[in-house]
Amino acid sequence: MQSRIRGIDAEQSSNILHLNLIRSKTFIKLKKAILILALVMLLKPIFPVIDYVINYDYIATVLCVNKAKPQMHCNGKCHLMKEMAKESESEKPISSDKKSGISENEILFFQAIHPFETIQDSYPTTAKMHASYSNLYSYLNSNAVFHPPTFNV
Repeated sequence: MQSRIRGIDAEQSSNILHLNLIRSKTFIKLKKAILILALVMLLKPIFPVIDYVINYDYIATVLCVNKAKPQMHCNGKCHLMKEMAKESESEKPISSDKKSGISENEILFFQAIHPFETIQDSYPTTAKMHASYSNLYSYLNSNAVFHPPTFNV
């Protein structure tokens, strides 16, 4: 076969397509497995309730703690609560049970703030015009006159 597709003959291209098909099927299986695992992890706390619904008669007649007190209408809910408590205890992280023995001490430093004084330099005096108004305009009295630079052409 002399037909070439982008520099690859037909046999090589069919091998590549076959490998890609196998990879895609494997990837799909992997995605399904991860999805099932995630659902099992999320629904794990619900397993005792599902077990209670499925085995209701057995739990209500045999495993119920309050079967001697029918006026309570427990019907195995006490057993369900115990199982749910066990499930919630198993979900707690182990590290939260152990508290670290490191104690933290806060150290607070106080430093006295010394008052400071401002020294007023000699500013030009402003003339008071009226009791409620003061003229804040001031100017420097200078004999030097600014001249722009001159160019000799």
